[in-house]
Amino acid sequence: MEQQSSLSRRTFLAGSAVAAATAGLALTGCGSNNSSSSTDTAKKDSGTAAAGGTLTGACAYSSTNVNPVGNSSALMLAATWHVFEGLYDMDLHTYKTYNALAAAKPTKVSDTEYEVALRDGAKFSDGTDVTAADVVNAFELNMADATYGAFLEFIDSVAKKDDKTVTFTLKYPFESLLEGRLSVVKIFPASQTTDDLKTAPIGSGPWKYDKVNGDDQGSIEFLPNEYYNGEYKATADAMHWDVLLDDTSRTTALQEGSVQVMENVPDANADQLTAAGATVEYIQGFNQAFLMFNTQKAPFNDKRVRQAFFYAIDVDKLISNALNGHAAKVTSFLPKDHKNYHEASTVYTYDKDKAASLIKEAGAEGTSLELMVNNNWVKNLAAQIKNDLDAIGLNVTINETKIDWAKLAPSDSELPYDVMLTPGDPTCFGNDPDLLMSWWYGDNVWTKGRSCWQKAGDGKWEELAALMQQAREADSSKQQELWNQCFDIIAEEAPLYPLFHRELATGYQAGTITGFEPIATTGLVFLGASAKA
Repeated sequence: MEQQSSLSRRTFLAGSAVAAATAGLALTGCGSNNSSSSTDTAKKDSGTAAAGGTLTGACAYSSTNVNPVGNSSALMLAATWHVFEGLYDMDLHTYKTYNALAAAKPTKVSDTEYEVALRDGAKFSDGTDVTAADVVNAFELNMADATYGAFLEFIDSVAKKDDKTVTFTLKYPFESLLEGRLSVVKIFPASQTTDDLKTAPIGSGPWKYDKVNGDDQGSIEFLPNEYYNGEYKATADAMHWDVLLDDTSRTTALQEGSVQVMENVPDANADQLTAAGATVEYIQGFNQAFLMFNTQKAPFNDKRVRQAFFYAIDVDKLISNALNGHAAKVTSFLPKDHKNYHEASTVYTYDKDKAASLIKEAGAEGTSLELMVNNNWVKNLAAQIKNDLDAIGLNVTINETKIDWAKLAPSDSELPYDVMLTPGDPTCFGNDPDLLMSWWYGDNVWTKGRSCWQKAGDGKWEELAALMQQAREADSSKQQELWNQCFDIIAEEAPLYPLFHRELATGYQAGTITGFEPIATTGLVFLGASAKA
């Protein structure tokens, strides 16, 4: 039931001379099969962990939403990993699940019924016991949530068997993916109201919120949960996260040592940080820049036009110039180091003539279009993409803006864009192929109100949906073949498809923290880490 991905690493060590000597060193992340995480079995150094002190980080994203129900904020989702527990939690370094609030793996009663017993002595940070009623309440609220509901669609009902046992009744067999998907839901007291969850939510994890200001230049203060009796007890007196959206501000904070860890190191600042004694580590993951098309609008409702975009763009040049080489070319929906990787039947390579031919076949020569570009790191890609598309006879105008996702919801009105360039990475929720495909191609807001592929009327979305459902219900020996067919459809149709899979860069001061390991998705994980004496 474990979801695992082998994550490749490139580490740039403190000191420019050492960095130059080791710049090409490739490392592989690893983890155990039990409830121990790689963070306590594969330390990065031999330093002695010291209880006490303060763990500090500089975060690259902002949010004021502390509600754990349906939380999809890069900042606050990372905070929930420390404050809350699921029945099972996921080691974000390996994507393996381990027992959290659950005392053991689910007990199988039948193909569609499981029981989960709670850990003895588990308490929330207010000192109250964690009960089955709390678990049922949290699952029911998340099942009704627009974001997490899609991840939990396989659950028919959740019920309390007794105070310490929860029963799950499924709509269909889901055994091979069960633990990983249950980890999405974090548990809190059923007594907490919606207002409580929005202002002062309580969890059973090793940390608890003290003060929260998730705005840019704000901070989040954590204190240890004195009642926590799980495996990842807080090993510091406090934890402090600065919210610094500005790249220079985060870089300065790490360089000067006011924080131990920095999220999302800009490529341009990596050498500056290593020269100042920090370590910068790149990890290949699923993080990506993708193109999304308004498939309700001609000529973008023609897959030949969508394919032409991917043949027209010189991705090697993008990766070299805009990302300093820190990304991998796409040969499938999944990156090559994912355990479920399959090379798609359609692989896009730079081919200007083929792109122009497809545009001509579709009768789309001379099309004028607006490329809506999200106002974040992907904006650095826009100029080259425009030039490459103009070179095949299109007329592209760039509209750099902060995307208002609320305007891209299911509606009968025409969507306010032609083609969009924006980043995304749902691996912060999990890493199994069904979850990742469901995020962008499921029966949800993406296909109903953003790409609108579900409304295209060509039957391809329905074909994909049927294959995904077959894979959900299949045993693990048959899932891969079905997923491979899904990857082929997604690549060929390309209503929303990645340009590359990005390496994520994290910086840290190895001299002031031990047991810390970066992850391949957004967010920082301090579980198992300690401040050095």
